[in-house]
Amino acid sequence: MQHPLSLHNTLTRKKEPFVPVHAPFVGVYLCGPTVYSEAHVGNARGPVVFDVLTRYLRQLGYTVRYVRNITDVGHLVGDADEGEDKISKMARAQKLEPMQVAQDYANRYRRHMEALGCLSPDIEPLATGHIIEQIQMIEEIIENGFAYEVNGSVYFDVPKYNEAGKGYGKLSGRVPEELLSGSRDNLAGQEEKRSPLDFALWKKADERHLMRWPSPWGDGFPGWHLECSAMSRKYLGQVSDIHGGGLDLMFPHHECEIAQSQASHSHTDEARVWLHNNMITVNGQKMSKSFGNFITISELFSGRHASLSQAYSPMVVRFFLLQAHYRSTVDISDEGLKAASKGYRKLMNGLRQIERLQLPEGTERAADTSTTDAELRKLVQDCYAGLNDDLNTARCIAALFNLLRKFNGYYNQPATLAQVGEAALQEATAAYRTLVVDILGLRDEPRANAEELLGLTLQFYAEAKSAKDYAKVDTIRAALKEQGILVKDTKAGVDWAYEE
Repeated sequence: MQHPLSLHNTLTRKKEPFVPVHAPFVGVYLCGPTVYSEAHVGNARGPVVFDVLTRYLRQLGYTVRYVRNITDVGHLVGDADEGEDKISKMARAQKLEPMQVAQDYANRYRRHMEALGCLSPDIEPLATGHIIEQIQMIEEIIENGFAYEVNGSVYFDVPKYNEAGKGYGKLSGRVPEELLSGSRDNLAGQEEKRSPLDFALWKKADERHLMRWPSPWGDGFPGWHLECSAMSRKYLGQVSDIHGGGLDLMFPHHECEIAQSQASHSHTDEARVWLHNNMITVNGQKMSKSFGNFITISELFSGRHASLSQAYSPMVVRFFLLQAHYRSTVDISDEGLKAASKGYRKLMNGLRQIERLQLPEGTERAADTSTTDAELRKLVQDCYAGLNDDLNTARCIAALFNLLRKFNGYYNQPATLAQVGEAALQEATAAYRTLVVDILGLRDEPRANAEELLGLTLQFYAEAKSAKDYAKVDTIRAALKEQGILVKDTKAGVDWAYEE
């Protein structure tokens, strides 16, 4: 199968033609959330990006298996090997069982992703549901000589891994010697390690720790990095096609994943393409719960945040995230969200308008439409060129607006449709619908309660206008404008559009 899609591979630091390991099958793995609190908008960017990627791969004809995990154990407060498990800490604060906390926030996360238009993953594995697979991987790493046990905990031996020529740091570009010089000694739990670079594969837990499992090394729980290596291998094989997540996961999480996978079966990097989306920022600073500058997804939908002047619908948020290329940062602001709302409505108006593009009755189509047909097809090609260029949704959306301007011209002056071939027009409108709905995943969120109610109101408007009751005409027009609806008097009759 041949196609022009190229993706930026973090591992090679360049854009490469996408070539699956076993075409037409494609395995995609996204590192999902640690479910200890509600997700913020930064946590939504990766799922939206990978949702568009999965949708587009399927449009290209691939059979995609999309895996997005849930981390419900092992992610410590320090994001390394020190501190308390984040879920256990939240459970103690709320006086709940850890799995109650994990289940609650996992359910919220799924609801938010569904609201944002993200298709459910084909497989959504839990870390706690794959303890056996993780223990098996640890045993393989120990057997191959790249891990050691100390007092019931097991650590990955990074220096020995590097001595074998494996290259710890090749994904992130970090040099082990520089990491050593910048490491801090005497952190909690660090005294067990042979090197500060080593990371936990299994952590010992006493009877006070609620989240613990039996293992060959005693009761404990898996390290944070291990779950994705084990679950990716289980569901996508030793080498998957695409593996990724947020840029903040590149090091140490994904770096450690590559090391674990290579150390367990000696020859692969776990994934052929490593894909990372950039951060959401607030006033130029990375959005983070640790910084206290985050906006939760619920707050966006409700408008209940000090920095927001109004609520923003899920589709407006999705459009906002897709306006930028996934590898660029996005600074979130009330003004930016308002602008995204207008852009989203323009695309939705376009979906309505293309259903009404008809050559006026009695108008003959031009004998030669080749020039205008070529222009229209070029506008469509520009949309797909953006997607093929490293999933550049920003470029795709800009091209969609160019195509929409052409449609608007036809809509406002129907006679100009005589210069366009019927086949070319059908191809262009079908492509617009496919791009907006099926690939970008944007669906209409009508401002009115129902099309029937709006149609009835427009009927009253037309009757008042016919009777020259201009006071009623103005009243209806003003009332609809309050709801964000513009009345449009066209040659074909009365129509409406969302206010842009």
